[in-house]
Amino acid sequence: MSTDTKSVLALLQAYQAAVHAKDVDAFAALYDADVHVFDMWGAWSCEGIAAWRAMAADWFGSLGTDSVVVGVDDARVQIAQDLASVQAYLTFTGVSEHGETLRAMDNRLTWVLQRREETWKVVHQHTSAPADFMTAKLTLRREPR
Repeated sequence: MSTDTKSVLALLQAYQAAVHAKDVDAFAALYDADVHVFDMWGAWSCEGIAAWRAMAADWFGSLGTDSVVVGVDDARVQIAQDLASVQAYLTFTGVSEHGETLRAMDNRLTWVLQRREETWKVVHQHTSAPADFMTAKLTLRREPR
């Protein structure tokens, strides 16, 4: 595994840690100032780090004493010079302050990254879940492989 691939995968680990710690600063530090996000929840899109940071503050604040554990599965990385992409399946598990699982959902993630000096930054994020054609109901649990 190349050094670049390891540094890109480290960004996913930093994402997991920031979400679990509900650390808005660490979360926002992963993203470029001009990030453009197609998130699965709420707004159609989110442009710029200030808007994305506000989303994270609202999300983390809504958790109260609960936390979220983010699982990453089947992460795939492609790198071309100063651009990279990541595709992965994420599982977001809500956990009570006593360690009990409260809820969980799966999400598809695509990141476009750009190297800024010596650091990768997310310049675009797209999250999704498949929708049933007839009912438009989202499938929030991934079928086991």
